[in-house]
Parts: sequence; structure tokens; C-alpha cells
Amino acid sequence: QVRLVESGGGLVPPGGSLTLSCEFSVRIAGLSRMGWYRQAPGKQRELVAAFTSGGDIIYEDPVKGRFTISRDVTKDTMYLQMNSLKTEDTAIYYCNAWIWTEYWGQGTQVTVSS
Repeated sequence: QVRLVESGGGLVPPGGSLTLSCEFSVRIAGLSRMGWYRQAPGKQRELVAAFTSGGDIIYEDPVKGRFTISRDVTKDTMYLQMNSLKTEDTAIYYCNAWIWTEYWGQGTQVTVSS
């Protein structure tokens, strides 16, 4: 019943920007525990940014000041605005949410290359 679908990935040069979207198949109004993760080749999946269950927003140090997480409850969509992209940001980006249990999207590829 609950599905998360990422989109917006692509190829971008260093310094460029991308906006990722995560569309939920359910209403997200009132939900707060959700976020973005990424996994680069040869590395473990890591948290990028998230809304916590306590209503706060957290960012991992490598993306602070460059990425912004947001959501539009009227569209049941979560976003990740990525600016000043670096080659190190190349990864598959996944959206995640806790709705009584944990859910994951399939991921969207972001490639930062000159």
C-alpha cells in the first residue's frame, strides 16, 4: 500500500544543481520521520538529510550549506534541493520514511561529472 518513488536524478557538472523528488502513495500530512539517503559505489548507504520524529531537520556534515530538504504535504512529496554539487555527491539517492514500519524507494541516480 505504501510506495515511495524517487525522481529527478541525472548527470550534472560540478557546481551544478539538481532537485530530487520523492512521491508517496499515501498522505504525508502529520508525518515527520522521513529523509534522504545515498549510496556511492563501494560505500555503505548513508544519511543525507532527514526530518526527525521530533520535528527537527538534520543534515550530514558533507552536505550542510549545499543541500536543503523540504516537503509539500499537499502533494505528498518530499524534496532534496542539491546545490554546488561535487563529484563526491555521485550516488544513488533513496527516500525513506517511517510509517508504522520502514519504507524505501528504489532510488534515483545522481552523477556529478565534468
